[in-house]
Amino acid sequence: MYSPNEHTHTDPLAENNLQPFFVLHKASKSSESTAISPGRPTKRRLDSSPKVSLNNENVKMEAFQCVWSKIESKIKDVLRSINADVFDEIGQWVRESFNEICSCRGPVDPSKSSLPYPFVHNGGLVKKLFTGLVFTKNIETVDDILTFAELGLNLKSRGCYVANISSLDFSTKNGIGGSLRAFLRQLLMVDIEAADISLLASWYSDHGKYEKPVVVIIEDMERCSGALLSDFINMLSEWSVKIPIILIAGVATSADAPRNVLTARALQYLSTSIFSLKCPAEKLDTIIEAVLVKNCAGFSVGHKVATFLRNYFLRQDGTVTSFVRALKMAIIQQLSIEPLSFVLKLLVDEGDSKVNATSQT
Repeated sequence: MYSPNEHTHTDPLAENNLQPFFVLHKASKSSESTAISPGRPTKRRLDSSPKVSLNNENVKMEAFQCVWSKIESKIKDVLRSINADVFDEIGQWVRESFNEICSCRGPVDPSKSSLPYPFVHNGGLVKKLFTGLVFTKNIETVDDILTFAELGLNLKSRGCYVANISSLDFSTKNGIGGSLRAFLRQLLMVDIEAADISLLASWYSDHGKYEKPVVVIIEDMERCSGALLSDFINMLSEWSVKIPIILIAGVATSADAPRNVLTARALQYLSTSIFSLKCPAEKLDTIIEAVLVKNCAGFSVGHKVATFLRNYFLRQDGTVTSFVRALKMAIIQQLSIEPLSFVLKLLVDEGDSKVNATSQT
C-alpha cells in the first residue's frame, strides 16, 4: 500500500541535470494573415510586375517614335537643303530647254499630233534631245533613288510632268516595251498594255499641255541595258519637239559614261549639260553636324562618337541610307536600356510648345 511518507530515493545529481527546452508563442494576427494554407494558392507581390514592365516598354517605344520622327525629319530637311542649289540649277536648265524647244516649234496641228517628225522653224533642233547628266558620285544607288525622287517632286512643283524610271525597267527581260510602258503609266496614270508613244502625244495635245515640259528621269544610266536605252533615246528623239521631252540621267563614275553605254546613233541625238551633286562624305558631315553634334530632339553625341560614326561610314558602303539605318538601330538600343529614356518625349514636347509659342508671338 502506498504511503505518502514513502517515496523513492532521488539522485542528488538529477536536480542539476538541465535539459534544453523551447518556448512557443502564439502567432500574431499579421503572421496569421500571412500564414500559408495547405490547400490555398499563395499570392505573390510580383503579380503586377509584367504589367509594369509592359507599360514601361510602351512608354519607351513612344519616346523612341517621338525622338526618331524628329531626327528623321531633320535629316530630310538637311538633305533637301544640300541639294537645293543643284535642283534650282536643274530647274532653270529645264525651263530654258523647254523655251528653246517652243521657239523652234511650228503651229500645233491637232490632226497631226500623233505623228512624229514635226515641222519646225529651226531644222537644226530636229530630233535633238536635251539631256542633263547628274553626276551623283555614288557607287551604290540606294541614295540616288531618294535623291531623284526628291528631284522629281521638285520639278513637279515647278510645273513639269515627270516620270521616274529605274534601271530595272531597262533590262533585257522587259525589252523596250517594258521601259516604254513604265514611262507611259506614270504620265497617263492608267494601266497600259500597248507600248505606243503616240498615246502620250495624243494625251499631251488633247489636254492642252503645251505649256509644260515632259521630264524623264533615269536614276542610273550605267546600270541600264545599253541597247535598250539607246532604242529608247532614239524613239524619244523622234518626238522631241511635238512632245517637249527632256531627259535627266544619273551617272556615278564620270560624265563620259554615256559613251560607254549608248550607241553612236543615240549619242548624236543628245544635247548634254552636266550637273554635280555633293559627295556622300559631304552629306554625312552635314547630317552629323545638324543631328548628332547639335542637340536634336534631346539626343546628342560627343565629338569622338561622331568621328567613329563617320569612319564607320567610310569603311562600309559609303551610303547615307545605311548610316541612317544604323543610327536608328543605335537609338532603339540606347533608349531600350536607359531607364529614364521616357524623359526625352517630355523634352521634345516641351521644345515644340516653346517653338509654337514663339511663332505665335
